[in-house]
Amino acid sequence: MRVLAVSDIHIDHPENLAWLRGLSRVDHRDDVLLLAGDVASALPLLGHGLELLASRFRTVLFVPGNHDLWVGVDDGDGDSFAKFRAVERVAGESGVSTRAWREGGLRIVPLLGWYDFSFGEPDSRLRLSWMDFRACRWPEGLDEWEVTSAFLRMNGPLRPVADATTLTFSHFLPRIDLIPERIPATWRFIDPVLGSRRMDEQVRALGGSLHVYGHSHVNQHTERDGVTYVNNAFGYPREQRIARKDLLCVYET
Repeated sequence: MRVLAVSDIHIDHPENLAWLRGLSRVDHRDDVLLLAGDVASALPLLGHGLELLASRFRTVLFVPGNHDLWVGVDDGDGDSFAKFRAVERVAGESGVSTRAWREGGLRIVPLLGWYDFSFGEPDSRLRLSWMDFRACRWPEGLDEWEVTSAFLRMNGPLRPVADATTLTFSHFLPRIDLIPERIPATWRFIDPVLGSRRMDEQVRALGGSLHVYGHSHVNQHTERDGVTYVNNAFGYPREQRIARKDLLCVYET
């Protein structure tokens, strides 16, 4: 059994949906897929994408990304917490799990999160250009710190287990030093909306040695303080240099 990972497949783009539809129906029957967020902003399309994946893999484990929680694209979206609950429902109906999973000596834990500006304060350029500030809607009075706190609380018990290897995965970055130095300084203005330091506390509380994440669209494989961090984002069609455009095996039994 292999554990494969991908994030940010953004099947709102026809080229990305075509790639998904072209995945083998035979090669992955024994594989587990970690899908680290950002499938589609519209629920029907998200459900279609998850169904396609569920029909190709033994198990698909999914954690929603920010695009998946955009509201206003479906009738009756409500706020982004309501959209989150709808995404979880659609995932279950599609045969995809959003819960922790264990088989034998392997445990895989999805970690919800958001960004709380612990990576920096957003400037006026970011507030004007970052779509989440318009496409996500939270209950009145909640700021990004409180939104992040609400999602982190949903992650439940954070205990290591002695009799299993633990893998974790999230959409958002658990630490800002995962952004490689090759990324131009002109793009670092988006750092504040990439994740939260508090997520890394949860990664380490679970005792895992490997964490998969998405969101940045920058493929990366690096080690920090004894934990290996892997990003295998598919990305937008135009992102050919920073995205691998394929599944990545991160663990094998």
